[in-house]
Amino acid sequence: MILTILSISLFLIFTILGSFHFYWLFGGLWGLKKVIPTKNNETNNMSIPKFATLIVGIMLALFGLLYLTKSELTAFEIPNWITNYAFWFIPLIFIVRAIGEFKYVGFFKKIKNTEFAKADSKIFSPLCISIGIIGILIQLLQ
Repeated sequence: MILTILSISLFLIFTILGSFHFYWLFGGLWGLKKVIPTKNNETNNMSIPKFATLIVGIMLALFGLLYLTKSELTAFEIPNWITNYAFWFIPLIFIVRAIGEFKYVGFFKKIKNTEFAKADSKIFSPLCISIGIIGILIQLLQ
């Protein structure tokens, strides 16, 4: 039961995150100022990288579908080699993201006073570490 609840939780989180990326890909502006790192809180005049946003949106949607299959509420057949590695790799990605690259992103970033950095500290990094912990719990509980 707890495995199903955790898996559905990650499915919903990944679906929402993927939806945000598709929203931005197709021209949405809400929240965009807080999701692109900047150096000195300058206005970010660059457009979003469309291809990267598409790839991230697709990957998040696929991660969500993987966790939906883990909940056993669907009948998708996934090869064992994918599930053996993916369900460890996905939490690892998000734990590494939460730790960061030590300049703009993660708990150990140096630049901390921009809009992105504040949102990263309050929302993005805690969400990433939560996703990582939940993913690892799912693996350990099965």
